[in-house]
Amino acid sequence: MARAADVGTTPVPVGAGGRAFVVVRLRPGGAASAFPSRCPHRLVPLAAATVVDGRLQCPFHGWRYDDEGRCVDIPSLGPDGTPPPRADLQVPWAVEERHGWIWLAPDPTTTALPPRHAGEPESAPEPEPPAGRVLGNLDPALDRAWHPVALSRELHPGGWLQVRLLGRTWTLRRTPGGPAVEPPAFGVREHLGLLWLAPATPVDLPLKAPELTDRRFVSGWLPPVRSAGPAGPLADALLDTAHVPFVHGGPAESLVADVVEEPGGFTAVLEYATPAGPSARAVERRRLVIEFRAPFQLRLRQELPRSGVVSTALFLLQPEDPDSTRVYARVLLSAGSGRPLPAPSTVVQEMADVHRMLEEDAALQAQLGTAGLPLDLRDELHVPADRLGVALRQALCDFVTAAGRGAVAA
Repeated sequence: MARAADVGTTPVPVGAGGRAFVVVRLRPGGAASAFPSRCPHRLVPLAAATVVDGRLQCPFHGWRYDDEGRCVDIPSLGPDGTPPPRADLQVPWAVEERHGWIWLAPDPTTTALPPRHAGEPESAPEPEPPAGRVLGNLDPALDRAWHPVALSRELHPGGWLQVRLLGRTWTLRRTPGGPAVEPPAFGVREHLGLLWLAPATPVDLPLKAPELTDRRFVSGWLPPVRSAGPAGPLADALLDTAHVPFVHGGPAESLVADVVEEPGGFTAVLEYATPAGPSARAVERRRLVIEFRAPFQLRLRQELPRSGVVSTALFLLQPEDPDSTRVYARVLLSAGSGRPLPAPSTVVQEMADVHRMLEEDAALQAQLGTAGLPLDLRDELHVPADRLGVALRQALCDFVTAAGRGAVAA
C-alpha cells in the first residue's frame, strides 16, 4: 500500500502481505502498476528502474516489462530475440487505487473493495534471499586464497600499514627479510605490483600478466576504488558486456563469449566490430580476451588485429568487509609491434576511461544491496549473453569446493 499522491513514474518500494514490491505509473497520470521488488535476471532492485515508452526498464541490462509484468524486451537477445517465460514478473493479483491510496492484493481475495485507511503505508520488507549458497566477503572459503591488500609502493621500507581483509584488520610491515604480517597468516608476498595476503593455505592459482614484461607496453595504476558491496557481484559486473549501454553509455552489442574452462578459472574470447570512423560502413574488428582466476582476479585484453593496438586492464579485488571491496586496476597499452610506445596523453585518456567505468560499476553495486554472489544457477535467470557470468559462478563453485577439501586436509 502507498499514498496515491506519492506514486509517479519513479518506482516506490512498498510492502504487501509481507512481500516486497514497487508501485509506479507507466505513464504520467496513468493507472498504477505493481511489480516484484527485484528483476529475476540479476536480482537488481527495480526501485532503481525507469519508465521508458510505457514500460518499466531495469537499470542494469535494460529488460523491459509491461503493466502485466510480461518481459517484452531483452536487448542482449537482439531485435528478433524472444524473452523466455521465466523472465516474466509475478505481479500482484490486483492493484486498486481508492480513497487516496494504492492497494495491492498479492494473492486472490474475496474482499470486493479495499477499506478506508488513515494510517501509514506498510514498509517494504527485505526481499527473500536466494535459496542456494551466496558467496559474500566473509565466506570462510576466502581464507584459502591470496588476496591483494595494498599497492607495493604503499608499504615503505621499515614502515607499516594496516589493511582490512575478510572482516579483519591486518598489519603489514616491510622488514629487511621482506614483507611480514600480523596476526599470523599463511603468508604475505608481492605479485603484479601488489602485496598479497593468504590467511590460510591457499588453493587458488595466480593470475598471469605477460604484458608486464613486454617492452612494447606502457602502464599505469589507477587510484584504488572502494565499492560499497561484496566482491562477487562486482566481479560479475566487470565481466558483463550486456550492461555496458545502460550503465556506461557504450554501444549495444549482442555478444556471446566462447569460454574455455581452465584450472583455477577460465579464459573467454569475444570478437566483434565497432565503427572505425564517421562513416557507418567503416568498421574495425576487435578481439576481447578475458582471463579469470578465482576468487576475484581479472585480466581483460582488447586487441585490434588490423592495427596491432592492444589495451589490457587488470582488475584485482580485495574483499574488506561485508559491504566493502577495494579494487586495484592497472592499464597496459601497446601501439603494436615495431611502432613507437603510446604517448603519455593516450595512456592517461585510457586510464581515465577505465576509471570512469569502474566508478560507475562501483556506484551500481551500492544500489544492489546484495549480500554476495548467488552460486546456484537456479537463483537467477540466465540468457546467452550471460555466458561469462555463468562461467564465473561455476569457477567460484569449484574454488569453494577446493577450499573445503583444503580445510579438511589441514
